[in-house]
Amino acid sequence: MKKVLVVDDEKSIVKGLKYSLEQDDMAVDVAYDGEEALQKAKSNDYDIILLDIMLPGYTGLEVCQMIREESNVPIIMLTAKGEDMDKILGLEYGADDYITKPFNILEVKARIKAILRRNNKAPVEVQDTRIIESRGLKVDCDSRRVYIEDKEVNLTAKEFDLVYLLVSNPNKVYSREQLLKTIWGSTYPGDARTVDVHVRRLREKIEATPAEPKYIHTKWGVGYYFQA
Repeated sequence: MKKVLVVDDEKSIVKGLKYSLEQDDMAVDVAYDGEEALQKAKSNDYDIILLDIMLPGYTGLEVCQMIREESNVPIIMLTAKGEDMDKILGLEYGADDYITKPFNILEVKARIKAILRRNNKAPVEVQDTRIIESRGLKVDCDSRRVYIEDKEVNLTAKEFDLVYLLVSNPNKVYSREQLLKTIWGSTYPGDARTVDVHVRRLREKIEATPAEPKYIHTKWGVGYYFQA
């Protein structure tokens, strides 16, 4: 049984999500403010978290950032704001996806299932090698962990999928559209900027000098590749 944390200060939304997800045999915990959400996220092992941006106490973005310091649990941001910057900002803080209110519960459930499916299998187009090493970078495919000079780097699920795909196919250039389709799925509503945000965050974590990358390179006008 998958375990979900639903965080929103609107009790009617929480009640509706909880009831609907439980109908799909999911175990659902709830929280109504940022502090309660953070406490539950730290003391429980969730498969996914639905997190509203506008919360009392800590904001959803602050909660997302603090969770990311300790966990790679998938996070879907719920927001009443539809502006692109808010969506990108959510991804900057480590969110895996976003859904804009008002939403259809069927869409929420579809997004949850898509993320859980991706986390239960390796990305496509990858080698069968369980550990990949290159110039101080080590990717452990089974445990989904990444190390730089034997020091573990804390990546989100999407960041791991991205580095895994690129490292497994060295020197192959992927367009932003290819990466979006491969990592996020063909039905993902976001655009190529989502890829740029994740590449930038990934570089900040694995590159000694992100502006002069050692691993993840840009092919200008085309996309990204891992230099072997």
